[in-house]
Amino acid sequence: MNKTLIKNIGKIISGDIKKPVFEADTILIEDHVIVAIGGSELLKDQETITVIDANGATVTPGLIDTHVHVSGGDFAPRQKTMNFIDSALHGGVTTMISAGEAHFPGRPKDPAGAKALAIAISKSYYNAPPSGVKVHGGAIILEKGLTEADFIEMKAQGVWLVGEVGLGSVKKPEDAAPMVQWAHKHGFKVQMHTGGTSIPGSSTVTADDVIKTKPDVVSHINGGPTSISAVEADRIMDETDFAMEIVQCGNPKMADYVAKRAKEKGHLERLIFGNDAPSGTGLIALGILRNICQISSLADIDPEIAVCMATGNSAKVYGLNTGTVAIGKEADLVIMDAPMGSVAEDAMGAIAIGDIPGISTVLINGKVVVSVSRNTPPAKRQAKIL
Repeated sequence: MNKTLIKNIGKIISGDIKKPVFEADTILIEDHVIVAIGGSELLKDQETITVIDANGATVTPGLIDTHVHVSGGDFAPRQKTMNFIDSALHGGVTTMISAGEAHFPGRPKDPAGAKALAIAISKSYYNAPPSGVKVHGGAIILEKGLTEADFIEMKAQGVWLVGEVGLGSVKKPEDAAPMVQWAHKHGFKVQMHTGGTSIPGSSTVTADDVIKTKPDVVSHINGGPTSISAVEADRIMDETDFAMEIVQCGNPKMADYVAKRAKEKGHLERLIFGNDAPSGTGLIALGILRNICQISSLADIDPEIAVCMATGNSAKVYGLNTGTVAIGKEADLVIMDAPMGSVAEDAMGAIAIGDIPGISTVLINGKVVVSVSRNTPPAKRQAKIL
């Protein structure tokens, strides 16, 4: 049995938006899950244990990027870039959700080909997760001609995501709604492109389209990159209970508007964060951290709450056993602190003023996969593996 203990934690962000701060300073991991959270009583038995001294820094759940257009492996064909998933890992991202493999070279657009691609991509990422990052790929892009039997077959083969409705030939509610019903019946989570066009081949999607289609996630409510209007965003917030996704490759003013209005209405538990990369906007390794900092510092959201949007909120929407620091959860964790040179005293203080925190350690399933981030500024207090 492999054990890891993290001690001397300055603050634990739980990922649970209802109780975002955990009053403890020690976490014990056995094999790949968290088994205890507490204090000095957990330090007694340290035989055969890997001990990490957090040195007073903050521990958060691993960040979840809910909007990635993967294409297989760690290569982004649209931007001709290698290792973008590994770069995101160095920004604290431990889980990624595909929004559809729209950039796959020669992407098949017939029902049989779309189904085959989803199954192959899904299995490839589960068989070989890049740098250990938990990539949930193989999000089927809806094409005309798919049947309920196809959804049954895909689910049996491990596919459980529907990529952004609107990326394929199925664009309007009258075509999409029946397929979304099949998807929900068989346990799929459904995302829907929202707002203006993004890349050639995409289409404009209105609030009325979203309301009629009934997805689980309103993809990039702040645009990808072109957003809907504030009036349209209000309709989605007021007339539905769908999760609302803010992306880094979107409209920053609309991101600020949605966050502030969600706070006013008490709907912050509906907000999740994606990157929407690789895209025409590019690749942003620290995209999820930037979302957290932007929403906290500009929309006046407590930094602990903003972290929960990027972790526990997303895990709840997608039914993942990660995203929170809790007993029985997969031990995907990030140790971070205020960056050197910041006026902030700790990671949450840095986020509140818009400074990207420094990441010293990232764990996936209890295993250290990053000892010092190559992408964030250096942390004031570095964690150490003893």
